Amino acid sequence: MKDFIYSYPTKVYFGEKAAGKALPAELAKIGKTVMLAYGGGSVKRSGVYDEICGYLKDAGKEIVDFSGIMPNPTYKKVKEGAALAREKGVDFILAVGGGSVIDCCKIVAAQAVTDQDIWEMEFKDHVYPTDFLPMGAVVTASGTGAEMNNGAVITNEDTNEKAGVLGAYASFAVLDPAYTMSLPAKQVISGAFDTLSHSMETYLGSPRDITLSDEIAEAVMRNVIRNIRVLLTDMNNWEARSELMWASAMAENGILKIGKVTDFQAHQIEHQLGAYTDCNHGQGLAVIHPVLYRHMYKDGVKQFARMAEKVWEIPAEGKSQEELAKEGIQALADFIQEIGLPSTFTEMGITDKSVLKKVADTCNLTAGCCKKLSREEVLEILEECW
Repeated sequence: MKDFIYSYPTKVYFGEKAAGKALPAELAKIGKTVMLAYGGGSVKRSGVYDEICGYLKDAGKEIVDFSGIMPNPTYKKVKEGAALAREKGVDFILAVGGGSVIDCCKIVAAQAVTDQDIWEMEFKDHVYPTDFLPMGAVVTASGTGAEMNNGAVITNEDTNEKAGVLGAYASFAVLDPAYTMSLPAKQVISGAFDTLSHSMETYLGSPRDITLSDEIAEAVMRNVIRNIRVLLTDMNNWEARSELMWASAMAENGILKIGKVTDFQAHQIEHQLGAYTDCNHGQGLAVIHPVLYRHMYKDGVKQFARMAEKVWEIPAEGKSQEELAKEGIQALADFIQEIGLPSTFTEMGITDKSVLKKVADTCNLTAGCCKKLSREEVLEILEECW
């Protein structure tokens, strides 16, 4: 295990009626004007918006609505939110939604307090913000774990880049499984697969020898697989929703990454695919993972073989590590089909094959990946996903 420093700034309120415990306590600590950020109309249709507004009004807060945050938040939307926050003298941002809403708000929190352009700061000057508007998160769609870290995935439409940007941590997060109950089944499964992806991409990083962090990741992966299967038979199963919501948080609160350099190559490829197609994140990951892993397993065969045995519960007796690794990748592909996620880009509705080379030419190649991919091999992987 590599050297590390670990601290965690986000206070988590988990469980039924968690907002009723969190908001009265946390709102008492902040200023008067609160930006209430959310996406489309689902938070209003579900009643969550009215409930949260009630807590804000009971606390004597002035509410500034910031709505319309899209599933793949754009940098233009970030700048819109930052301008609104400055105009209205916002003291605190409350993000109510899934990963896209929370990610957008992390960068709004940074951009609102500086005249520098955050995108240029981070990607040209390699300087990262240290001052932020404080923020909290109320999760209504789990899977991304966005509430548990300061990283945000933002699309810059001017440059055709979808990239990780660093912003604010939420000072507190509300995780109530009841808030996820109105989501469509496909969205729930897609989000849960994102959690599995986070865990796999951390697990397959370096060092290659199994650490305590990896053993915890194995438990998270088994938990996600088991509870997705429960939801396939009963989408309203409270325990399964609860477990998946906490698994999402565990996959992105840094615990699995302690002492690790993570892989995240599948995410980097999918991010750029999203920049050109605006596709669903979890679905894109589901298509990419098995194909990518067939290209790289020989360079991390020990980890792939262990994941096959410990996560997919494939018997190891009488098999070489390479055979076991290949069976594990096939088990992943079979699981993706079992849970109704797509196996090809065409199943996702992507029709322009010319974007594949653009994705291959521009996606980030990660240092933690067990195989150093060339752009030619990334293109080959993408074409196999077609």
